[in-house]
Amino acid sequence: MSNREINVQNLAKQYAGGVTAVNDVSFSVKSGEIFGFLGPNGAGKSTTIKILTTLALPTGGQAAVGGYDVVHEADQVRRIAGVALQDIGLDPLMKPMELLTMQAQLFGASRQQAKARASELVELVRLTEAVDRRVGTYSGGMRRRLDLALALVHKPDILFLDEPTTGLDPASRRDVWEEVRRLNKELGMTIFLTTQYLEEADELAERIAIIDKGKIAKRGSPAQLKAGVGKESINLAFDSRELAEKARTELSDMAESIQTDRDMVRLYMSQAAQTIPAVVNRLQAASLNPISLTLTQPTLDDVFLQVTGQRINADEEKEAAKVG
Repeated sequence: MSNREINVQNLAKQYAGGVTAVNDVSFSVKSGEIFGFLGPNGAGKSTTIKILTTLALPTGGQAAVGGYDVVHEADQVRRIAGVALQDIGLDPLMKPMELLTMQAQLFGASRQQAKARASELVELVRLTEAVDRRVGTYSGGMRRRLDLALALVHKPDILFLDEPTTGLDPASRRDVWEEVRRLNKELGMTIFLTTQYLEEADELAERIAIIDKGKIAKRGSPAQLKAGVGKESINLAFDSRELAEKARTELSDMAESIQTDRDMVRLYMSQAAQTIPAVVNRLQAASLNPISLTLTQPTLDDVFLQVTGQRINADEEKEAAKVG
């Protein structure tokens, strides 16, 4: 079986003016694994994926994709890796068979081979019923699936997906999730996924790394990362950030860990449900009245907030930083 691993050691990238986008980053992705790579704007995730897909050169460290060095063996990396970037550049006047056939020919296939491969891919990503329509008439989810097909033309061992569902409605997003799972299970493909949707990473990724300020801040399986935050959380919403901060001070000794996010306070602890009466009594004694109280299990959103001090805002992430 071919090498489908990704290995990164002490990777670094500095831009002009001394801006460090990636700072001594190391991680590995196993063959056949779906690996989630998360981080806020400017954290270094986009720069990392550009280096791994040979679109940018590192200034330090090493990275190998499928056993090939991304600097010295870039051509080989491009041969065994597929890339579906966030911005889809599909000609709206063309039809899927035309696009896929052209892409296959660019990778050296004869016209007959290219047409056969295009037919396979149209069926793989379930676009057979729309094969005679122009791409400009496709929905967002259909365009994403076609973009995946284009990335698969040359039968890559490793697939890089850079925020593949940005801007899609929930139903289309889940269609893409199903496609990613199918590619991974049926073809044994290694998938490197960056996403702004933490639910997406939780659904798809077997392991996750969170990058912050150019460094890997946390890594592990979704279950491990969530368990590290706490078993349960009491979530208290207040009328203002000021009241939330006062509540945090008042309750700080009652939780294993505590976080404030704007007007919300979260207390993480074991047996949180049994602690609710004591929390309510403490707040009432301090004349602090929450407008809502809920009990939940930790999510990756909680992990991300704990690690980076901020939440991913899907709308803000659409305006990606130039560096990072």
